[in-house]
Amino acid sequence: MSNADDHTEEGRAQARVAAYYADPARRLTLMRDLFNRSARYYDLVNLLVSLGSGAWYRRFCLRRAGLGSGKTLVDICTGTGLLAREAVRLTGKTGLVIGVDVSEAMLAIAQRNLGIPLIQASAEALPLADGIADFVTMSYALRHVADLQTAFAEARRTLRPGGTMLLLEVSAPRNRILRALVGSFIGFLIPRLSQLATRDARARALMQYHWQTILSYMPPDVVLRVMRESGFESVTCTSYIDLFHYYIGHKPSEPECPPP
Repeated sequence: MSNADDHTEEGRAQARVAAYYADPARRLTLMRDLFNRSARYYDLVNLLVSLGSGAWYRRFCLRRAGLGSGKTLVDICTGTGLLAREAVRLTGKTGLVIGVDVSEAMLAIAQRNLGIPLIQASAEALPLADGIADFVTMSYALRHVADLQTAFAEARRTLRPGGTMLLLEVSAPRNRILRALVGSFIGFLIPRLSQLATRDARARALMQYHWQTILSYMPPDVVLRVMRESGFESVTCTSYIDLFHYYIGHKPSEPECPPP
């Protein structure tokens, strides 16, 4: 795929996801309302989707990215704190984990479960000082971000020189047979199981939203390009069954020279 094709694919993917909202100009408000309404079912739905393996996988990815005790981590789009919980276990008493999310209902659950510092804000406008974090993370939230370049620039600004950005995401497999199988599970079965388990149609709507945006989102090679263009180096993507992906990129260790 050429660079021009990459840019076209990125624009088309973001436009398709934006079109999911009744009023793209109110995307942030609409998304916040969606997650506020479904916050109390979010953990249960995630448990169903991951078949109980979600906590292990998040911890595995954090370890592979190099997270350890004493580190400071900012978890963007933290939701109910599922990734932050694993980060707290790895950073220990000497570390610091900060969660950021637009949904106050999600943050309320995270506060009850974790008691970590939490901030209500979007990925594109982090109210955090420059260079305060060793790690910045975002799990299964790229599809919810309206301006990926701005979000990556904010993540990079927040990182110390040499800091690491870790992204967990899912995308629709390119193989048609696998795509159909995954669609039957995530797009058809899980929404119905979610409604049965919670007795609330909002849980079903949440999973339908997830699958529709997964179908529409950009492939891993385009995400990698945007990471590089945002100033991250040593960028990698590890994929499983062309569905689950974790991306790692690093802020350059050397301080940038000011423009002449």
